[in-house]
Amino acid sequence: MSMYGRDPWGGPLEINAADSATDDDRSRNLQDFDRAALSRPLDETQQSWLLGPGEQKKKKYVDLGFIIVSRKIFVWTVGTILAAGLLAGLITLIVKTVPRHHRPHPPPDNYTVALHKALMFFNAQRSGKLPKHNNVSWRGNSCLNDGKSDSSSVIKDLVGGYYDAGDAIKFNFPASFAMTMLSWSVIEYSAKYEAAGELNHIREVIKWGTDYFLKTFNSSADTIDRIAAQVGKGDTSGGPSPNDHYCWMRPEDIDYPRSVTECHSCSDLAAEMAAALAAASIVFKDNKAYSQKLVHGARTLFKFSRDQRGRYSVGNEAAIFYNSTSYWDEFVWGASWLYYATGNSSYLQLATTPGLAKHAGAFWGGPDYGVLSWDNKLAGAQVLLSRLRLFLSPGYPYEEILRTFHNQTSIIMCSYLPYFTSFNRTKGGLIELNHGRPQPLQYIVNAAFLATLYSDYLEAADTPGWYCGPNFYSTDVLRKFAETQIDYILGKNPRGMSYVVGFGNHYPRHVHHRGASIPKNKIKYNCKGGWKWRDSSKPNPNTIVGAMVAGPDKHDGFHDVRTNYNYTEPTLAGNAGLVAALVALSGDKTTGIDKNTIFSAVPPMFPTPPPPPAPWKP
Repeated sequence: MSMYGRDPWGGPLEINAADSATDDDRSRNLQDFDRAALSRPLDETQQSWLLGPGEQKKKKYVDLGFIIVSRKIFVWTVGTILAAGLLAGLITLIVKTVPRHHRPHPPPDNYTVALHKALMFFNAQRSGKLPKHNNVSWRGNSCLNDGKSDSSSVIKDLVGGYYDAGDAIKFNFPASFAMTMLSWSVIEYSAKYEAAGELNHIREVIKWGTDYFLKTFNSSADTIDRIAAQVGKGDTSGGPSPNDHYCWMRPEDIDYPRSVTECHSCSDLAAEMAAALAAASIVFKDNKAYSQKLVHGARTLFKFSRDQRGRYSVGNEAAIFYNSTSYWDEFVWGASWLYYATGNSSYLQLATTPGLAKHAGAFWGGPDYGVLSWDNKLAGAQVLLSRLRLFLSPGYPYEEILRTFHNQTSIIMCSYLPYFTSFNRTKGGLIELNHGRPQPLQYIVNAAFLATLYSDYLEAADTPGWYCGPNFYSTDVLRKFAETQIDYILGKNPRGMSYVVGFGNHYPRHVHHRGASIPKNKIKYNCKGGWKWRDSSKPNPNTIVGAMVAGPDKHDGFHDVRTNYNYTEPTLAGNAGLVAALVALSGDKTTGIDKNTIFSAVPPMFPTPPPPPAPWKP
């Protein structure tokens, strides 16, 4: 009989039961088997059977799957990584738990500080029912019957808007220019307004103006025949009858009827109002319904301006206070803004019509050439259209006139520099853009804005400067011009006088302004009752923060006298230019302009090329 067992070395083990061998023989036989088996190489498993657990040898290498490394190196590497991780965690824990000492932010620059104040002036000039957050303690609701109190006026709701200056008259012509300038500054420098924390404020200021403009004509119609050009009256030549110049009253106390002046042939006013609404529509493009409402109103106004030709100031008292010399510059200005707001090329075609530019005075120069003001917008339009050429370069058929405007803009910028004699300067360094006439600052702030803006245009176009004849000037020269002029206004002048109320310690205290000069003491002073405050030598009881007064004379002299409006009266248009110049100069110079927002409605300048033809097949 045979029994079979399994050879642990891989072969069968046969044991014969009939075998008479002794146990010793069997043992010797098994040893022979062991030696025979061990003569073959053993695999790892087999070795583990032969060697007890205590006899296993340590491996010198570690198999990581993709590489075999020395065990010693592996242990050291892992240990080092763990130690480094522990150290990094400890350092992180210490850094997070130890109290930090934050370096304080640098104080805002003078231009930013002045910007905060200059914007507050518009809050002080608001007419109508004031918002709760107006933040001018001595102002309240006023003139809530505007429109209704004049039975001859077709437009009955004229509540709101802004008072023009130190009186309570609402002139649409300078007010709409002011809103256009503010909108332009927001379109170009919204990031700087944001950095200063004033973006929402400036938008509210603009909307307060545009909401009122929409009331002054039938803004829902496509065609109109009239505009309410003015509310209030200032002409005192007819005798001592109560009006906004004869009386010296707080706007909140006005009780006399306020007349409405309508115009039926007012191209300059309508085109300027169209520019204001068109520019504002870009500011409010995030509010689609309101933006479209503004664009519609701008189209209607501009059509009216083209259909019913005439100057708004002919035959009425506006000729005394805000006389318009021409409407051709408003045609170029208004058409330019409507093109940017709509992308409609018909407006660009009109703005670049050589005949319009010729009538606007683009080719003949003159003593006031290059001076941007509420009356003449040509310089602003030339800069605005130079922007189009610098960044979009539309080519034919616009290139020739755009190149002309661009060259003229360069000439204007040259005229601002002290190396040229287009304009005199006072001994203190103030440029005399109005040739020594009174109220110079309103023109200077506009020039400072244009100079800074144009230098930023050149920077954004990677152009280091421009030529004045054979001489090349860097963009820094333009910015320096703007800074010196604004610094003069903020107090760096022979008198050490800041011409912005509330900025610095030495500023005008007798501002020609009814609301600021009469105390808010629950006493109502009638038409003549306020004269004592007008004629008082005491400082104003209320500080009209941010108001830029009319400014010094050509000898750097200034008389802080309330009754002398040529020195001490602020205006909407003046402060709008100031705000624009301040924001352009404020903050970090590297922020620059917003290159693209103004073009958001402008279609591609060149048509998309057709697709390539299909491959030819025989």
